[in-house]
Amino acid sequence: MEKKNFLAFDLGAESGRAMLGQVDESGCLKISEWHRFPNRWIQINGRQHWNLYYLFEEIRQALRKARQENVILSGLGLDTWGVDFGLLDRNGQLLTLPHCYRDRLFPPAMKKYFERYSAEKLYSRTGIQFLPFNSLFQLYACLENSPEIARTARHLLFMPNLLNYLLTGEKASEITIASTSQILSPFNRNWLPELLEEIGLSPEILPELRPTGSILGQVANWLVEDGLPEVPVIQVASHDTASAVAAAPGEGQDWVYISSGTWSLVGVELEEPIVNQESFIANFTNESGLNQTIRFLKNVTGLWILQQCRKTWLKKQNVSYENIVEQAARAKPFQFLVDPDAPQFLNPEDMIMALKSYAEKTGQKIIDEIGSTARSVLESLAFKYRLVIEDLEKITGRPYNRIHIIGGGSKNSLLNQFTANATGKTVLAGPDEATSIGNILVQALATGLLENPADIRKTIRKSFEIKEFRPEDQASWDRNFSRFKEILALSDRQN
Repeated sequence: MEKKNFLAFDLGAESGRAMLGQVDESGCLKISEWHRFPNRWIQINGRQHWNLYYLFEEIRQALRKARQENVILSGLGLDTWGVDFGLLDRNGQLLTLPHCYRDRLFPPAMKKYFERYSAEKLYSRTGIQFLPFNSLFQLYACLENSPEIARTARHLLFMPNLLNYLLTGEKASEITIASTSQILSPFNRNWLPELLEEIGLSPEILPELRPTGSILGQVANWLVEDGLPEVPVIQVASHDTASAVAAAPGEGQDWVYISSGTWSLVGVELEEPIVNQESFIANFTNESGLNQTIRFLKNVTGLWILQQCRKTWLKKQNVSYENIVEQAARAKPFQFLVDPDAPQFLNPEDMIMALKSYAEKTGQKIIDEIGSTARSVLESLAFKYRLVIEDLEKITGRPYNRIHIIGGGSKNSLLNQFTANATGKTVLAGPDEATSIGNILVQALATGLLENPADIRKTIRKSFEIKEFRPEDQASWDRNFSRFKEILALSDRQN
């Protein structure tokens, strides 16, 4: 097998990384971290933005390193989170830095949208879960708050498209990232121009759609000071969850995936979308995946709550995630429970205070200790997984016996065990770098190193250790699951 080097850029809300991958003679994938950098939104005039040019400069740093170390790249692929985008003028210039999906203007924009338009009709067209930051609602917010920008825009590009545009000069979108927007049909995978026309925007801003695994163009030579050999930019599954799911090492059809990180995406792979009254009420989404699949899933607030708690704890002491999990493992179980998706946890000033407020409103008492708080958050997350998986089984009419947890959250053994306990299902954890791995192996597929999409999962099963967790103490978890549902019902009535 010819040795090729592939560079995967995986950008998340907290950090970005470049991973270098090669498939060796035995057909195993070897990956190594090439470059890592922090990421966070910036505040400008009270609005939250992504610093696109900072991210682009970090990508250039990784390319400079390849040039300096004489690493010949056979491909480059880039994935990011979904929904966020930038708007370009007629000259291809960015009108404003892309807004962050946690911007506070988006929830009221969604509310205003549904005062004018039918939620059920929108879902029947798009099959997409209603989240306040979906691209359609962001555009509606832009029209309301920055009409001059909305009217001047000639091109819309999602975050990975924007970065690929800076790399190649090509303006296009790949299907998986476009499917997060709530402007794409899950049935024919084409844009729904009438959704923009209805709100007073020209659908001409929507980018050309190109298939996953196609070659977009070449990295511009000027990006590296000493020049760069030709590097094809490949349209990988550019929504990070789609890349991660492509790397889930499942076999057969009786498994659920949880792409675990800041968000947890809980779902299954299907051949056709499910868009009906049941999926509408349960608020499930139909996003595109590799090889024309549908990722039927629900977005759940993942490790975000714990990440934000840690920011508060770091003001008083230096505490690592490993130490937090150790303290959680020693803490008393089921002290208080929360709905991870409660609106007050979306972007509070102080997450600890938000948890305390939630506990008080639902008649619970929060123990103000790191271990107790962390354990309660992780237990609640595991219970939320069970709730979503039960809905999945009802809507699809299938039982699922295994859960593949992939992504950075798969390294959290305590959450993996809690998930097995809460659901009564076997949990298979790993690979933790699933997004980068999926990105790299789609590049390998696009350049002919792998023959077909099925080879991706075969390669992963051959290359990476998968850890197994079996259910324990189920009677106690079942009792507290009933309590969890009661707390959610009370919380829903208050919201």
